Amino acid sequence: MDFAGNPRELLRARTHDGVQRGPADVDPESKPGYLGAKAQGEQTLAIRSRRLSQLQELLYANGMSGNGDGRSVLLVIQGMDTSGKGGIMRNVVGAMDPQGVRAAAFKAPTDQERKHHFLWRVRKHLPPRGFVSVFDRSHYEDVLIHRVRELTALPEIAQRYGEIRAFEQELADQGTVIVKVMLHVSRDEQQDRLAERLDRPDKFWKYHPGDVDERAFWDEYMEAYRIAIAETDADHAPWFIVPANHKWYSRIAVQELLIGALESLDLQWPAADFDVTEEKRRLAES
Repeated sequence: MDFAGNPRELLRARTHDGVQRGPADVDPESKPGYLGAKAQGEQTLAIRSRRLSQLQELLYANGMSGNGDGRSVLLVIQGMDTSGKGGIMRNVVGAMDPQGVRAAAFKAPTDQERKHHFLWRVRKHLPPRGFVSVFDRSHYEDVLIHRVRELTALPEIAQRYGEIRAFEQELADQGTVIVKVMLHVSRDEQQDRLAERLDRPDKFWKYHPGDVDERAFWDEYMEAYRIAIAETDADHAPWFIVPANHKWYSRIAVQELLIGALESLDLQWPAADFDVTEEKRRLAES
């Protein structure tokens, strides 16, 4: 079953008529544009994985051959704890050839990273020509948790929005297609998922007591997301708010956003840089 409508339009933080949306404007329980149930969604994920894999191979082939004008893709995944970022990495990103994928998870900065500009650690993981880079959390942590927990003064936070805008414009100018996703899970759903981690020994490793502490700042985080999205949403670096109470839906939604980004490159298979007829002759005689 396909989406009824374009996911890029259905999930975009800024609507086609210019209205800016935030987390409060999106129901985490909703499944915009998809009329099927979980079983159909899982089938869609499997079927469309083949299309995603083909498009990523096409990008990689162009990069390796020197074609494609240096194009690449950057997928940024943000969301509260338990919102499903890891599931996106396994079930969506995992469908692509790891040769052409760079994945990076950004935890609290190390002592060395704190000595540098906040974008320093991010730049090291940007996609080379022909690659897809995927960020599990990102440079946005420096305007989200830093704002909520007052780790950085508000004037500097405001400055960082501008630096992020300039940074992402630079990437776009260099040929990188940017897709930024907020996986939007409800507070109640997060509680249920944390409870599951405490009920299952095979999930203990995923549980962190600090996750409960952060729940006390839920409203502050939603406001920080609203501001960050409004400050940095642009046509060359769009934000998409993906309802994430249903993991199967958020996975096919992000999958479609990634497919759309790759399709927008309109790439063709690289032409041979050798005489095909001659090589066939040589091979037959070998």
